[in-house]
Amino acid sequence: MKTQSDIRSLTRRDFLGRSALLTGAALLAPAGWGAAAGPKRTHADQVALGKTGLTCSRLGIGTGSQSGNVQKALGKDAFTRLIHYAYDHGITYIDCAQSYATFEWIGDAIQGLPREKLFVQSKIGGQPEKILETIDRHRKVFDTDYVDSLLVHCMIKEGWTGQWKRIMDAFDEAQQKQWIRVKGVSCHSLPALKDATASDWTQIHLVRLNPQGAHVDTPAETWNAKSDPSHLPPVVEQVKAARAKGRGILGMKLVGDGDFTQAEDREKAMQYVMKSGLTDAVVIGFKSPAEIDESIERMNRALAAA
Repeated sequence: MKTQSDIRSLTRRDFLGRSALLTGAALLAPAGWGAAAGPKRTHADQVALGKTGLTCSRLGIGTGSQSGNVQKALGKDAFTRLIHYAYDHGITYIDCAQSYATFEWIGDAIQGLPREKLFVQSKIGGQPEKILETIDRHRKVFDTDYVDSLLVHCMIKEGWTGQWKRIMDAFDEAQQKQWIRVKGVSCHSLPALKDATASDWTQIHLVRLNPQGAHVDTPAETWNAKSDPSHLPPVVEQVKAARAKGRGILGMKLVGDGDFTQAEDREKAMQYVMKSGLTDAVVIGFKSPAEIDESIERMNRALAAA
C-alpha cells in the first residue's frame, strides 16, 4: 500500500517526466509551433499611415473612376447610399479630389457619419492663384473643420517640387491652421515619384501599384504610359525608400483603372499588393455594393494567406 509520501514522490516524478517530454517535443517542433496566432487582419483594420500618427481603414472607397463620372452616373442618392454601405462594412477611408465629378456631393454623402471615424482624402490639381481659398473650399464643400489628407494631384514632371513650391507652402500654412492634418502627393510618372520620395515635404504617397504594370509610373513623363510589368520594380524601389522615411503609403489602380474586367486579374493584383507589404492601405473606385463585397472578400482572403 502506497503511503502519502510515495504518492507525492510519484506525482512529482510524473510531473518532471511529462515536463521533460514536453520540453523535448518543443525543441523538435518546427519554429512557431504552439505559438499563439496573431490577430486576424482584415479590410476594416485601422492601419497606421507610416509615422504620421493617423490611421485609416485598410480598404478605401474611391470616388473618381474616370474622373468621377462613373460614380456621378449613379445619381446623388445612390452615391450617398454607396458611401454609407462602405462605411457600414468597415470602410472609413474616402478618396476624392476637387477635379472629380463627385466633389460637390461628398459633404452630403458623409452627413450622418461620425466625422472623427472617417479619413477623408482629397487632391488639388493645377496651381490655383488663391490656393488657401481653394483649400478652405474643401472644408466648406465637405462641411467639416478639416480634411484628413490633402494631396497635390497627378504630378508628372521631374522637378515638380520646385515648380509647386508656392502651392506646397500654402499646404504647410493650412496644416498649421489645422485645416488639413497631413499632406502629400499623387504621382503619375517615375521622375515625379522620385522627387516625391526625395522631398522632406511629403508625408503621404498615393502610388499606382499592380503586378500587371497597368497604368503604373514609368520613366516617360506622361500620366498614362503603356502597361508593362517591367515598369513595376523601379516603383517598388521608390515605395520602399519612402516607407523607410516613415511616409504613409496608399495604393491605387488595383483594378488597373477599370481595365481588369477578368476576375483573375483582380485577384492577382489584390494578392500581390496585400502580400507585398508595400502599402498601409489601398483605395478602389466602386460603383456598386457588389463590387465592395468582392474587394472585401478578396482582400481578406489575401491577408489570411499573407
